[in-house]
Amino acid sequence: MKQEIVNDITGKKKQHFLFLLPFVLCLLTLVTGCVQYDVGVNFDSQTRGEIVQHIKLGEKLTSFSSEIVGDWLKSVERRVRSLDGKTKRLSDREILVRIPFNNGAELESKFNQFYEPTTIEKTKKSQATSPLETDLPKFKSHLSVKQNNLLLALRNRLVLELDLRSLSLLSSNDSLLLSPGGLLELDFSLNTPWGARNIETVTGTIVPKSDRDGKQLVWKLKPGEINNLEAVFWMPSPVGIGALIIALFVAAGSSLKYQLLPALGIGKKTQKIPQT
Repeated sequence: MKQEIVNDITGKKKQHFLFLLPFVLCLLTLVTGCVQYDVGVNFDSQTRGEIVQHIKLGEKLTSFSSEIVGDWLKSVERRVRSLDGKTKRLSDREILVRIPFNNGAELESKFNQFYEPTTIEKTKKSQATSPLETDLPKFKSHLSVKQNNLLLALRNRLVLELDLRSLSLLSSNDSLLLSPGGLLELDFSLNTPWGARNIETVTGTIVPKSDRDGKQLVWKLKPGEINNLEAVFWMPSPVGIGALIIALFVAAGSSLKYQLLPALGIGKKTQKIPQT
């Protein structure tokens, strides 16, 4: 029993480490711009959206460790399939990921599961061992979405906390030896039908760029630091709008039947004069 627990913990560490592998290799090889990682959350409507990830690895990185990078890409594909998503290999070093969601709660669940592969692949313990498994870096990510239904629209508050301090090289006294900013390009974007508004509630909150007439916010993440993002946006509520349209039709029909038509003399019954 004890051995099984040890094996399970080891397996979880391997899975988490595989996800960070390209970033670690960047730091070890010091290849400039070797990982470009774009993460986007796209809301098409209140009940439909997707998480889109575009991952591009530098040519020098793939040539340096093509086998390890290949294993990492396969690990990403497994995680995506477990979340009912799809992957598309654009090249041997570039991949496009799409993970659908139906509401804010499902977005929160799937996003956090993807970046915590231990909850997805915890039953898989047959991963090949790697000599890089010692001193594994730890990477914390948490996304939360709170929704309030206000009849005609849904108010959404999205908060993302991403701790990327493990992607920097520190000395024994915790002083920064190397900032990975020039090695890694990490972006997070939010796309909504009515646009979104950035909220600065924490000191050091990243200020995003606004594109597409305010319908897209793009945050440039800072490797080696704690990144805090927060935004508020509104979504149209089809149920609320549909209920309002039905109520207007009922009110219009009632007004037409009992007020407008009688005023025009339409619909009145003619009284018959009795014959003598």
